[in-house]
Amino acid sequence: MIIVDRPEVLVVGYAVRTTNAAEADPARAQLPGLWTRAGSPGAFAHVPGRVDENLYAVLTDYESDHTGAYTQIVGIAVRTAARLPEGMVAVRVPGVPAMLFEARGQMPGALLETWQQVWKHTESGGTPVRAHTTDLEVHHPAGVDLYVAVLPSFGES
Repeated sequence: MIIVDRPEVLVVGYAVRTTNAAEADPARAQLPGLWTRAGSPGAFAHVPGRVDENLYAVLTDYESDHTGAYTQIVGIAVRTAARLPEGMVAVRVPGVPAMLFEARGQMPGALLETWQQVWKHTESGGTPVRAHTTDLEVHHPAGVDLYVAVLPSFGES
C-alpha cells in the first residue's frame, strides 16, 4: 500500500445500495447481478465519450464504516455525462489522497483479500485514516487497482 493523489474521474454506470453483510448472504447479495449487468457485452455501447476499456467500481455514500450501507456504481470512465442511457447514473469521483492497493490473481478472491486488508487497517486504527467518502476500483487486464480515500494528515500545508 502506498499513498497517491487519486485523479478525478467521471463514471457512468449502474448502481445498487447494499451492505457487506447482505453481500455475504447469497439470497440478499446484489453485487453479482450488478457486475453481470455491467460486464455483459455491449452494456456501455450507447454511452458516449468512453475514456478507456477498464471497468470502474465506485463505492460511495457510506453510512458509517465497512459494516454500514454504501452505494456501489459499476461502469466506465467518460469525458462527459451529458446524455445518460436509461437506468444509469453518473458520479464524479473527486481527486483526493488515497491508499493504493493492487489486487492481482484469481478474481474475485484476490479483490476480496485486498478489501480484507483495508478493513483490517481500518479496524486497527492504522494511519493514514480511511475517510469513508468515495473509494474507487479500477478493473483492468492485470487485476484491480483499489484507491481508498484517506483523511488529510494533520500538519500538512
